[in-house]
Amino acid sequence: MISKNINKRLTLKRALRYSSLASILVALASPPSIALAQDAAPKTRAALNEITVTARRQEENLQTTPLSVSAFSSETLHNEQVENIGDLQSYVPNLSLHVGDAGNAVIYLRGVGQIDSISFNDPGVGVYVDDVYMGRAQGSFLEVLDPASIEVLRGPQGTLYGRNTIGGAVKFVSARPTNDFEGYVDVTLGNFDRRQVKVSASGPIVKDRLLAKGAAIYSKRDGYAKNLFDGKDDFDKDLAAWRGSLLFTPNDDLSFYLVADGSDNDPSRSRSPHKETPIFSVVSGAFVPPTSDPFVVDVNFNRLERLKTWGVALTSEFSRNNFTLKSITAYREMDYRTKIDLDGTRDSSFGIYDFEDQDQFSQELQFSYIGDRISLVSGLYYFRETDSTFAGAIAPDFFVVLPVIGVFPFPIINAGLRDQTNTSKAVYAQIDYNLTQALRITLGARYTKEKKNVRAAGEEFFGTGVTTAEGMEAVFGTGVGFMPTSFTAKDTWNSFSPKFSVDYQITDDVMVYASASRGFKSGGFNGRLTDRAQPFDPETLWSYEGGFKSMLADNRVRLNMAAFYNDYKDFQLSRFSADPMTGAFVSVFDNAGSATIYGVEAEATVLVTDAFQLTGNFGYLHSEYDQLLGDFDVDVSKARNLVNAPKWTGRAGFTYDYELGGLGSLTLGGAVSYRSKTYLTVSSSEILAQDKYALLDASLSYTSPDEHWNIILSGQNLTDKEYREHGFDLSSAPGVQLGYYGTPRTYSVNLRYNF
Repeated sequence: MISKNINKRLTLKRALRYSSLASILVALASPPSIALAQDAAPKTRAALNEITVTARRQEENLQTTPLSVSAFSSETLHNEQVENIGDLQSYVPNLSLHVGDAGNAVIYLRGVGQIDSISFNDPGVGVYVDDVYMGRAQGSFLEVLDPASIEVLRGPQGTLYGRNTIGGAVKFVSARPTNDFEGYVDVTLGNFDRRQVKVSASGPIVKDRLLAKGAAIYSKRDGYAKNLFDGKDDFDKDLAAWRGSLLFTPNDDLSFYLVADGSDNDPSRSRSPHKETPIFSVVSGAFVPPTSDPFVVDVNFNRLERLKTWGVALTSEFSRNNFTLKSITAYREMDYRTKIDLDGTRDSSFGIYDFEDQDQFSQELQFSYIGDRISLVSGLYYFRETDSTFAGAIAPDFFVVLPVIGVFPFPIINAGLRDQTNTSKAVYAQIDYNLTQALRITLGARYTKEKKNVRAAGEEFFGTGVTTAEGMEAVFGTGVGFMPTSFTAKDTWNSFSPKFSVDYQITDDVMVYASASRGFKSGGFNGRLTDRAQPFDPETLWSYEGGFKSMLADNRVRLNMAAFYNDYKDFQLSRFSADPMTGAFVSVFDNAGSATIYGVEAEATVLVTDAFQLTGNFGYLHSEYDQLLGDFDVDVSKARNLVNAPKWTGRAGFTYDYELGGLGSLTLGGAVSYRSKTYLTVSSSEILAQDKYALLDASLSYTSPDEHWNIILSGQNLTDKEYREHGFDLSSAPGVQLGYYGTPRTYSVNLRYNF
């Protein structure tokens, strides 16, 4: 038997020869197998649990799903103290995920996403809550409140999920009501005066037929930065959110799941970037240097940041035999208001504001079938969104730099109103056919038709006596403003998104697959302009992927790997420039590029012993522009790098369980994550680029013998590494570069009581 295990180990090493991380993990797992073989009376050994995912709109074992998916259960999310989806960044290879400059979720998968937060531009990675698409980047940086699971799907998901999933999708699945009364109370205290309470309760109203669940969170903390201008914190948090659901099952074939949720984040200050370069001050007539501490700012336009959301969704499902008919009907609203200081000084050189109201309605009808050899997922989809954005600049100290003259004051107080209606209709189908017991092919296609109607208007207010955003909002269109501009525009786009894949089950524990799929991201109109319609076309991406999924060493090692090649066309890019004649600030948004992206990913989990577990992932990404048109349509592709596309990402972690006899158990955990150099702006600014860095996390958890009580001491970024995660290159006008920094060292104690 020892020889047999050694042969298995050698075979395993050959399978892992392209993954040094996986090889290390498996090598660590090998000694227990030999020790077990030598044991005269071997005990039953623990194994990794099966992971169920819904990435292909049906429940499947992760290990038989021919798709790159990272899945996290509610237990994992709690144990790892994942508080928002941004905390998952290091857990998924080739993922960049953080909150942006305007409360927006900035999500990139495999170098594909969208950095711009303005509403005319759609995200490149879709966020879904209980299969309902979140139309705006604002409101999509989700708090992790009472989840069942979170799944991250890498690569285009155009067939089953549709528009704006060209890079992938993030799926949040809420925990459903239970037939037994249960719940928890969860309290967290931490540095930066963090105070957080979560509660959840679930149980039957009518046993087996009508179940209810409710959950809520209140989270408050001080800001990570200090503002020298008023002595207040910058980028604090004051959030309240809730979710309630009902599950009605009148009979075994029919169910209705109704879920409603809402959130209100109303901190005292918005998030201000750190000034990375000096900027000229019209007020003082000199350059203002940056502060040496990235968590110290000196700004006067950061006193508003409020994001309110609410939504309701009804999922009706009828199943009989192998057929299922599902309807998902949803409505959501989002209200966002912010003021951001983009000059980095206490002057009023460049303060911008953004007031946005959005609502959306979606309806999906889905028909699915699961047979012995054929399975089908098909459906009809409708989405309608209206968005009204009032935005502009408060910049009486703005200036331009002119030839010969030099610095010239150019005061700006303006406003723009953009009303936009987006509709999308689609039909889709995906069929799996088992050619043999081991060989399966998948064919899928989606046809989408979408339309956008835009009405935009702009006015100037400098010298009118109106000096605030609220004041301009009150009198806009009444004749108080001057130099009015406007346009109306509409356009329609059609897209065909096919998918083909083949997978082969080599053994019960090893599956290989290959796929080709197409995704697209919506076109539109440059929303920063009010004097003319500047259209841009949809992006398209063909992705080719191959990989394997495996459960090895008696289900004590899970190793999944994938390689991919992306052909990315009509790249939508937002950039800031200056008018060569006047020096005025110019915003450009167009289809300026194409790119080639390829890479490799691996994820591994190893039970070294029944008490000791290792986890790891790594991603390699090669990305380059094939074409990138800059000012005057000059190709600058050789001098630029893709945004949020580090060459290397990785994470290695461990947990060790220690039983305390009849007193409960302790779990020690730790992890280190790594990212190589990352460019944060379209300009590929070296000043704003973040060099390679590593973050260290650790935790110690106690669980009572009855598992009712759980205490977690945890710390993130324990070395207090300073790193940028977002940036603005405004060096053309008004002549400054700005960096947004990631979370500094944090630590907390979490107490949960389960009942």
